[in-house]
Amino acid sequence: MIEFLLVCNKTGAVRLSRSYTTRPLPEPRSILHQCLKRNHPIQCPFFMTTDSTGGEVRVIFRQYASLFIVLGVSPGDNAMAHFAFIHNLVETLNSYFSNVCELDLMHNVDRAHMILDEMVVNGFVTESNRSRVLAPIAILDKTLKTDKVS
Repeated sequence: MIEFLLVCNKTGAVRLSRSYTTRPLPEPRSILHQCLKRNHPIQCPFFMTTDSTGGEVRVIFRQYASLFIVLGVSPGDNAMAHFAFIHNLVETLNSYFSNVCELDLMHNVDRAHMILDEMVVNGFVTESNRSRVLAPIAILDKTLKTDKVS
């Protein structure tokens, strides 16, 4: 189960975050610091950490340009499946924003949250098909565009 998702830049500024549990999130800067220490091609992009209540969380991260996508998952989950989900999420964001960057997430945080909400429900990945994820958002965009014209 996905416990949290963070999208941050290299300086530690959180651009997108979502929590799927009631447990408090670990400090984003400390997680990003650990990710930066492990950001070598030979090192594994998974590590275990503890949250403020002492519970263990497996952190899975991937860097795309200047953004880090960080998932906190249950310790027993398949890390490679979540690693593939991160890639699928970025590809979906790329499809919508046409080459997503940090500014896209900052100025369209509502759309980014909608895409994430279409893909993940209550911490479980429910949809991975890009066209099915983007279809409701395209309908909303079309509706908003026609409302502005009339």
